[in-house]
Amino acid sequence: MNKTLQAHFSLILVNVIYAANFSIAKEVMPSHIQPFAFVLMRVVSALILFWLVSTFFIKEKVDKKDLPYMAMLGVFGVALNQLLFLKGLSITRPINGAIIMTSNPIIVIIIAAIFLKEKISPQKMIGIISGAVGALIMLLYGKNFAFGSDTILGDMLILINSFSWALYIVLAKPLMKKYNTFTVVKWVFLFGFLYVLPFGFSEFQQIDFASFSPVIWRDVLFVIIATTFFAYIFNTYALRALSPSVVSIYIYLQPFLATLIAVYIYKNDELDFRKITAAVLIVFGVYLVSFPLKKLKKID
Repeated sequence: MNKTLQAHFSLILVNVIYAANFSIAKEVMPSHIQPFAFVLMRVVSALILFWLVSTFFIKEKVDKKDLPYMAMLGVFGVALNQLLFLKGLSITRPINGAIIMTSNPIIVIIIAAIFLKEKISPQKMIGIISGAVGALIMLLYGKNFAFGSDTILGDMLILINSFSWALYIVLAKPLMKKYNTFTVVKWVFLFGFLYVLPFGFSEFQQIDFASFSPVIWRDVLFVIIATTFFAYIFNTYALRALSPSVVSIYIYLQPFLATLIAVYIYKNDELDFRKITAAVLIVFGVYLVSFPLKKLKKID
């Protein structure tokens, strides 16, 4: 399997993880763990894993001039991203968060055009729109969602998180050409840890670990290991081979993947014409953004 196909496969795995994360993280917060404490647990655990892997398997030095850049990525990719997302999710509905995050590919494509001079082609815009329509069809139809005064703060925090994550995806791209994936992520998380520590330490001290059931421990480990460690590695790895807009468009697969999980694992949902139509739009959109169509040669 070549590196491009590996990158696409990595993104599919990432979005399977994220599709499950909305509901799993919501089960833990805020009844068992407060959001900022959960962020601190995620960052510390993943940071240890990143540095262990890097220390034993990857020998690579970082130019001192790149450390301030990595410190900035720690703000957007770890601190703001995780603090705002989990805090927002704790005070809004998972469906609201999923709908708001459909804004991410649109934000990414605009930021990539500004910072990386990535061309916004008609094909790419059609792909983004197709994917967004498919995702919204999947999310909105027959679901119990509402935007109102009781969710507005959480909704706004998740929207800002979407901007923050978009900045991370775009700004991390240049470092992917220079360093190994683990080298970048271990430094980004080290700086991210320094940022989140003041916010999460007091909430962390309030956690009653003795009250955790096996199910809660399972959910906590999923968020720490899958959603944090593996998802960040797979996402950052994909950036080595693919553009930020391609990486971001895969977010539209999340509602469809969540449906497949519900159908084939939990047996509490079913595929119907609406969902299949939405899936076709999503896959078509991902294809247009990921694989530019070749221009037909003019025949004289």
